[in-house]
Amino acid sequence: MTRKISAGEKINLIIRHKNDEAFARRVFQHAGVDLRKIHFVTHPTNRGWTRDTGPIFVKRKQETAIVHFHFNGWAKYENWRKDTKVPEAAAKLLGKRLFHAESGGKPFVIEGGGIEVNGRGTLLSTEQCYLHPKIQVRNPGLGKREVEDTLKNYLGVKNIFWLAKGQIGDDTHGHIDDICRFVNAKTLVLVKEKNSKDENYKPLAENWERIRDLRLEDGSQPEIIALPMPSPLYFDGVRLPASYANFYICNAAVIVPTFNDPNDRVALGILGELFRDRPVVGIHAVDLVWGFGSLHCLTQPQPV
Repeated sequence: MTRKISAGEKINLIIRHKNDEAFARRVFQHAGVDLRKIHFVTHPTNRGWTRDTGPIFVKRKQETAIVHFHFNGWAKYENWRKDTKVPEAAAKLLGKRLFHAESGGKPFVIEGGGIEVNGRGTLLSTEQCYLHPKIQVRNPGLGKREVEDTLKNYLGVKNIFWLAKGQIGDDTHGHIDDICRFVNAKTLVLVKEKNSKDENYKPLAENWERIRDLRLEDGSQPEIIALPMPSPLYFDGVRLPASYANFYICNAAVIVPTFNDPNDRVALGILGELFRDRPVVGIHAVDLVWGFGSLHCLTQPQPV
C-alpha cells in the first residue's frame, strides 16, 4: 500500500512509538518504498483504522482545516481514548484550525468510513449506521434532522441521501465505504450480491431499490455501476466484511482490495474502465480484513 500510494503523494504515517520507526524503515526499504516520501508521526493509538479515527479535512477557498468528529470506538469498544486525540495531534502538527463537531452542546460522533461524498455537495450514508435507535448509537437522542443539520454545518454538504444497510459482517454496523463509493462527481459504484441464498442478498438488494431515488446536488441522476461481491470470507466462524468497494483513490493509482476470489478480476476490470487516468491495482487484503477493515479504512486523505 505504502509503495503504491507514495509514488504520487507524500504520506504522514502514524507510528505508536518512536522505536517502531526503525522497523518500519527496514520493511519499506525491502519493499522498494522511497523513504523521502514518508513522514513518521509518533502518536499512541488504539488501532490502525485511520479513516475512522483520523483528521477529516475541509476546505474553504484557499484554507484547509480539520473537523474533529470525536471517535468513540464505533459505540462498541471501550479502548478509543488514544484514537480520539489523533485529529488534535494532526491539527497541531500541520498548523491547521480545528473545529470540534457538536450538536446540542455535546460532541458529535461520526467516522470517515461512515460517509461518502462527491466533493460537490452530496453525502451518502446508511440509516443502519447513524440512525439506528438501539445498536451502536453514536449520538443518543439525535434524530435524522439533527444528524443531517450537523453534517451540513461541519462538512458544507447540501444534499444527504440515506441507504438502508451495510453488509453482513461489518463490525461498524453499516459503514458505507464497504458498499457504495463515488468514482467521480456524477458516477458511483454500488455492491451487488447475485446469489439469492447469501445473507447479504436481501440488505444489498434494498439499497439498489433506494438508490433509484438518489438525486445529486444539482438535481441530476447519477450513473450507478454494479460492483460484485467476493465469496463469503470467514475467520474463526465469523463472517468478515470483504468488499471491493473499500478501494482508495490516490494520485498515482487506485488500490483495490482482493481476496483470492474469481470476482477479483471482474471488480478490477469494472474499476479499470471507470478510472482511465491512473492504473487500478489489486492488493491482497485477506490478512487485513481479518481485522474487520481494508485499504480505505487504513487511509485518510489530506488535501494539498
